[in-house]
Amino acid sequence: MHLTAIDLYSVPLTSLETYYMADGKTCDTVESIVIRLTTDTGLEGWGEVCPIPHYLPAYAKGVAPAIQELAPILIGSDPVGPDALMARCDAHLQGHVYAKSALDMALWDLTAKAAGLPLYRLLGGRRAEAAPLYHSITCIAPDHMAAIARTAYQQGIRQFQVKLGASGGWSTDVERLKAVREAVGPGPIVYGDWNCGSTTFNAIRVGQAVRDDDIMLEQPCRTLEECAEVRKVTGLAMKIDESGHDTSSLLKARSLGCMDVVALKLSKFGGISALRRARDLCTDFGVMMVIEDTWGSDITTAAIAHMAVSTAPHLVLNTCDLSGYVTPHIASDGPQRDNAMLKPSERPGLGITPDTDVLGTPILSLS
Repeated sequence: MHLTAIDLYSVPLTSLETYYMADGKTCDTVESIVIRLTTDTGLEGWGEVCPIPHYLPAYAKGVAPAIQELAPILIGSDPVGPDALMARCDAHLQGHVYAKSALDMALWDLTAKAAGLPLYRLLGGRRAEAAPLYHSITCIAPDHMAAIARTAYQQGIRQFQVKLGASGGWSTDVERLKAVREAVGPGPIVYGDWNCGSTTFNAIRVGQAVRDDDIMLEQPCRTLEECAEVRKVTGLAMKIDESGHDTSSLLKARSLGCMDVVALKLSKFGGISALRRARDLCTDFGVMMVIEDTWGSDITTAAIAHMAVSTAPHLVLNTCDLSGYVTPHIASDGPQRDNAMLKPSERPGLGITPDTDVLGTPILSLS
């Protein structure tokens, strides 16, 4: 088997509700890039990457030039066993991990299809039937955030990410966290996420104000050192997101003592191959993991569902049904969501069939 063609598509994904985050970051309509790899056997592999503007060093319109640069390496190559081909791609083009994420995902889809197995079988086997979901709450008025939390709770959600820092001062963020905690009651996991948008001073003030409300903090500040200071002073559990993006950063966060939980995101690490290595390292650490991606639709959601159920369940805090936050659906046969749990398909590969009518005309075709 060898690769004969590469097609890239651009799909605007519109959030069902605009997401407001600290430092003016928003998710409203975001460009998602879908890749299709075609082989001489007729098998196709699919991948997706959807960078959020201003969130991480990633740019949707940078995917096509990166894939075009890699085309001489890809066309004619055997796609089975993604690590080997991705190593050649890394040698040819350093960095650009977000673009390589979609490529790597498509190679894993092809490899699992060639084996006739659902992807989770190749990622370690099925460790759980499904993975628990969390609900991310946009940073708006505290009472409106509480209403969103109540609705999600009624749908079975028991883990809530509360966006902070988009408006008001530190005391408004305290109100947001307390309002959500009151709305869902004791027991469910509630954590406040600044997306790097707070100072240590304000994050500490918020943390001290909610210390008795069973709250976890997520990436309040830009650097791991700042997050570690907040963790030390407040004594509250800390989830690392933006600052955990490769083996070195995970080792550093571990040594600083600020990584009680870590968000392992596909496009942040560079795809399934790299995320699997990060997952296995965190498993050795005994660190709780959130298996997800920055944004996306059904293809990305399928990939994270397979990764999540193949991870030790006692270390999976949650995962994310990204396709449930956006429209349109790229594939109608995406992962199943049932009672706030996400489970992958039993069909070979990612187990999804993207709708080419939704994808439209390719923005790049290579052969």
